[in-house]
Amino acid sequence: MSEDKNISSAEFNNIQERVKQRPLNRKKLLRRTVITASMAVIFGVLACITFLVLEPVFTNILHPEEEPEVVEIPMDTDEILPEDMILEEETPEPPIQIIERTNDVDPMTVYRDQYTDLYSVASTVQKSMVKVMGVSSDVDWFDNSYENKNTTAGLYITDNGKELLILCRSDVVRNAEKITVTLNDSTVVEGNIKASDVNTGLSVIGVPMEGLSDETKGSMVPATLGNSRVASILATPVIAIGRPYGASDSIGYGMITSKGNVVNLTDQNYEMFTTDIYGSSDATGIIISLRGEVLGIIDQSHNSNDMRNLISAIGISDIKKTIERMSNGRPRVYLGINGIDVTEDASNISGVPKGAYVTGIVMDSPAMNAGIQSGDVIVRMGNTDIDSFSDFTEIIERSEPSVTTQISIMRQSGNEYREIGLDVTLEEMP
Repeated sequence: MSEDKNISSAEFNNIQERVKQRPLNRKKLLRRTVITASMAVIFGVLACITFLVLEPVFTNILHPEEEPEVVEIPMDTDEILPEDMILEEETPEPPIQIIERTNDVDPMTVYRDQYTDLYSVASTVQKSMVKVMGVSSDVDWFDNSYENKNTTAGLYITDNGKELLILCRSDVVRNAEKITVTLNDSTVVEGNIKASDVNTGLSVIGVPMEGLSDETKGSMVPATLGNSRVASILATPVIAIGRPYGASDSIGYGMITSKGNVVNLTDQNYEMFTTDIYGSSDATGIIISLRGEVLGIIDQSHNSNDMRNLISAIGISDIKKTIERMSNGRPRVYLGINGIDVTEDASNISGVPKGAYVTGIVMDSPAMNAGIQSGDVIVRMGNTDIDSFSDFTEIIERSEPSVTTQISIMRQSGNEYREIGLDVTLEEMP
């Protein structure tokens, strides 16, 4: 029995199957590795794309981003200030009083105190002033790259809850690769152009408030915009601050010597006034009253050759709507006309209807495409009556591009005017 078992074991050992390891197929292994890696890459790319697409959606749902507040610039009121009142009855002139100088009053002290008071007003308003720098790259004759930096004065208008809004000249920031703003506590931050205006050559820069310290935000004081249309503005003592002499933080004192220089531009007229302050032909900044109110934005571009160094300014009242529009990031739309008001004499004597009198048409403008001609009088836009060119300008400032509106014009036919209705699509000003 034991012998049979031994035989069976021997036979089993002889017929025992040997398992050989399968040869390694390197090509198949490489192909599978490549396929697996490719699938991993594709999955990763799809996951990234899905995340990038859906992350803002879920973020806005879970943490909705607050929209900037709508900026509203206070407009001029019809309230008559005491200094603007004109007495209907003539009052006798007071007798001339001769003031004798006494040894107790030092004239130099009085003179110094006057300038101290003036500087006090200027230094208070300077808290609303900032420096705006446009930085762009350029190449010299030897193919060496360098940074081109231009600086202008900026005026802090207000904030929209998310940004500080700075008004400045457009030529410095228009083509800049980077815009930096130096606040009045020397904090340097980057900003971006919210909107620009071709007519006035002004832009509004937005500076994000996120990241600014409470001390920095507290140091910024919004400017107070005054009224440049008051009758008594002529011969008013004023102060020029910003860069009236081409250098930052320079100050000039003087008075308004002339007003009523109307600049006629596309869809807008504004008034310039001149001072006796002799400054730089490249001056920027603002003109303020002795109450610290902004009366004008310095603009030397319309000065004649014989007075190019006298500081001139755009009356602030004429551009408040423009500043408000830019502060809300809205582009300027245009009809494309030059115009004036219809005077009482022209209306009464010549029978010209009250409205915006068209003196010229801009080539290839919506006005030309609609068939408006020189000599037409715009009397209505949409449902709003137009009694003056300024009424027309205000409607343009509120309008949006690519919107078709009906304009009613009065066109002379023989000895009378007849009304014509036109459909016009306002466009964004190029």
